[in-house]
Amino acid sequence: MIAAIAFYVFAAVLVASAAMVVTARNPVHSVLFLILTFFNAAALFLLAGAEFLAMILVIVYVGAVAVLFLFVVMMLDINFAQLKGGFQRYLPVGLAIGAVLLAELVMVASGWKFLPGSAALRTNPVAANVSNTAQLGQLIYTDYMFLFQASGLVLLVAMIGAIVLTLRGRQMSRRQNIAQQVARTVASTITMVDAPRGEGIGKLGVQRPLPEPVAGEDHADHDHGHNGGGHH
Repeated sequence: MIAAIAFYVFAAVLVASAAMVVTARNPVHSVLFLILTFFNAAALFLLAGAEFLAMILVIVYVGAVAVLFLFVVMMLDINFAQLKGGFQRYLPVGLAIGAVLLAELVMVASGWKFLPGSAALRTNPVAANVSNTAQLGQLIYTDYMFLFQASGLVLLVAMIGAIVLTLRGRQMSRRQNIAQQVARTVASTITMVDAPRGEGIGKLGVQRPLPEPVAGEDHADHDHGHNGGGHH
């Protein structure tokens, strides 16, 4: 009885928080509702006896993915008003795609059939002498190892493609040219100047800025000091 009440409570909160994820106006609130959704889903996994999935959902998705979403939303200067500007223009296309997805879900649900004895499997999902974690490891890394590796490869390709598509090189950034640095010569790097003794580099057209005047010092005294230094 207590398990049934807990299931309905967690399920109701999960559905409500999932609806708030897509309806909240503030993106930060959406991410917070997403974290609440993950926690309630983890509680449902615990009620179903899948403690490994519950811990993975909390540690990986809440501790890494959702926090990363929250960091990106809070730190990046994203103009959400501009992103929502074309909502009405693309609304018919979105409704059409949503209708197609809904029709596919209805077709899948209508062709769903329960196997004989599925009720017993639902009440006792794992063997008595095998834990949930051990059985998941047997399925993922033994029975469906090649499918698991293929899905990981697909995710890796998707991640690399997203990085390549979003990478933008700055035009003002300075880049290092190794070939040009190695091929340079002394003549293109150093200029030899024959400065006469006692005349300074000003005679050769090489100018340097005068030192900044000290605060409170009179400009006339400053100029007089420079003139005196020149005669000296």
